[in-house]
Amino acid sequence: MKYFKLLFLFLALQVSAQQGGMWIPSLLEGMNETEMTSLGSKLTAKDIYDVNNSSLKDAIGHFNGGCTSEVISPNGLILTNHHCGYSQIQSHSSLENDYLKDGFWAMNYNEELPNESLFVEFIVRIEDVTEQVLAGVSDSMSETEKQSTIDKNSNALQAETKKEAWQDTKVKAFFKGNQYFLFVTERYEDVRLVGAPPSSIGKFGSDTDNWVFPRHTGDFSLFRIYADKNNRPAKYSKDNVPYTPKHFLPVSLDGVEENDFTMVFGFPGTTNEYLPAVAIEHITQEFNPSNIAIREAALKVIDANMKASDDIRIKYASKQARIANAWKKWIGENQGIEKSQAISQRKAFEERFKKALYENKLHKQYGHILPEFETLYADFANINIKRRNFIEVFLVNNELMQMTFRAYQFEEAVKNNPEVLDRAKASIEGTLKGIHKNFDARVDQGVYEAIMPLYKKSNIDPTIYNKTAFTNLEQALTLFEGSAQEVVDNLNADAAYVYAKPIIEEFYNSINPEYTEKNLVISALQTKYMTALMKALPNERYYPDANSTLRVTYGQVKGYAPRDGVYYNHVSYLDGVMEKYIPGDYEFDVPQKLIDLYNAQDYGPYADSNGKMPVCFIGTNHTTGGNSGSPTIDAHGNLIGLNFDRVWEGTMSDMNYDPNICRNIMVDIRYVLFIVDKYAGAKHLIDEMKLVHPKK
Repeated sequence: MKYFKLLFLFLALQVSAQQGGMWIPSLLEGMNETEMTSLGSKLTAKDIYDVNNSSLKDAIGHFNGGCTSEVISPNGLILTNHHCGYSQIQSHSSLENDYLKDGFWAMNYNEELPNESLFVEFIVRIEDVTEQVLAGVSDSMSETEKQSTIDKNSNALQAETKKEAWQDTKVKAFFKGNQYFLFVTERYEDVRLVGAPPSSIGKFGSDTDNWVFPRHTGDFSLFRIYADKNNRPAKYSKDNVPYTPKHFLPVSLDGVEENDFTMVFGFPGTTNEYLPAVAIEHITQEFNPSNIAIREAALKVIDANMKASDDIRIKYASKQARIANAWKKWIGENQGIEKSQAISQRKAFEERFKKALYENKLHKQYGHILPEFETLYADFANINIKRRNFIEVFLVNNELMQMTFRAYQFEEAVKNNPEVLDRAKASIEGTLKGIHKNFDARVDQGVYEAIMPLYKKSNIDPTIYNKTAFTNLEQALTLFEGSAQEVVDNLNADAAYVYAKPIIEEFYNSINPEYTEKNLVISALQTKYMTALMKALPNERYYPDANSTLRVTYGQVKGYAPRDGVYYNHVSYLDGVMEKYIPGDYEFDVPQKLIDLYNAQDYGPYADSNGKMPVCFIGTNHTTGGNSGSPTIDAHGNLIGLNFDRVWEGTMSDMNYDPNICRNIMVDIRYVLFIVDKYAGAKHLIDEMKLVHPKK
């Protein structure tokens, strides 16, 4: 362990300033602070992360575990993406109050809408606990024994950690298990919807523009955190009051120029920057294509039905967006890996790695790693694809299959443990009600008929939709009435369940165990590979992969050339919205009021210096899923934008970040203010914020 601490210090001294990386905010002093300064930052490491004083990290919240949000007023007002708050906006929508179509704006606290199960979590402090977590772990242990020891140590450490009664802890692995950090957190569970533009603004361009630039999407929504009278986390109550934050972000009205410093602060989900070439080949040439095909087939059915019916559009809006997002990302990822020649570059790097092993007399200890990866992935590929295809069909794209899957889990839980019956019933009933809230049997059957042949070619039976109780909520709930044995008998008499059960059993009894066994070996080898890389090539730049923990990524506002003869400017304008405008089109329609404001050039104080209304801009920040909703912060610590996407050519950045073509896409904060003020007439929200002019 002393070796790794010395190695990280060595890297901090040796690496020259460059962009890329998702950095732990508690470790910014030294190299990162110097790099940020070289890019134009005026911030110190303590301005960003400080345990004893208010700092930027106190304004950054993990939004419902999957996105990022930021506090932008002293009254707990938070900003995140429209697509991050989409399910909450949808849950409050109906044909009578279509907030997806028309938008929603609370004009006072009483009109703000509570959201069941929605939470925002803040980081109180971060501690390096590597030595404690790895205590007693040895190379002689099996991987299962190692993980058991790590889990035991982590649990004991969390139990011993000093914290307030309302706080929680978690331990996370970094550098593929070579380093561990403990996070003390505070979770606020009374979070209310304050404002959201119509989808024609918040989702403008929809699937066509997703993952591409130039982008013209006002992808934002506003919520507010409520706390108890002591400003502590509390469940929803009418007695709760707006949260008073430790820090909130001032909002800059000065906009951005090319080469301005940008810092994105948030909770990136998952990256794999240190995969061997054989893994990247498998993912982009085998794994991704099979899953793309399943989602593409499902989307064709869903899209056609959404266009034909407003009721279906509302029901399926959130599901369609979730399915389409990864589908298009995988396509861009594959193309980016091919275009950038990432696989051949990774192979060239591996040759350098092998040479360095010999030069450093490490080949006997680590020389087996790359050949072993080749062998393992050849054996792993088919089961990895089969397992993910099952998940796509049974958990992502088709809801009848999802209901049978949850029913199978129910049966397995109760048939040998009748004492859990009541708890299991409550769980499955909640699941069924959640699914049926936005379920249409006809649409779902169309999805089933489109995607099941891609998983089980010889086992398709569309008639199950006419024979099952699961397509009707009341009938589905009756399946779970009675004793454990009666429920099991009911399920095994249902046509859909009888159809799906053997497929699910194959997953649990064969597919998943084989996947788990083989993946465990690959993961252990990946950990060893990470160790070997850092020993053999200590002058290389290493940053920890994303793992849904708080990270800083810094860069600059910058355009780019995605292909020969094409250059994308760093900013897009409202002019582009009007150029794309197609009346009545679900992706490119524009609200009449926005047209009127554009025609009148009525932009208030939010226009650029050229008199135009900026909408989005791009930068070199290294982002991924989970960074949605992350604030873009200027050189002085002010909010200048809202991260929401990456460019099509750069979605490969989860495996191969290239600062020449990888760009993140951000909503210009002035467009957010313009929509809130001039479009929505919700100036009371603007008045809550602290507006600043750092460039004047």
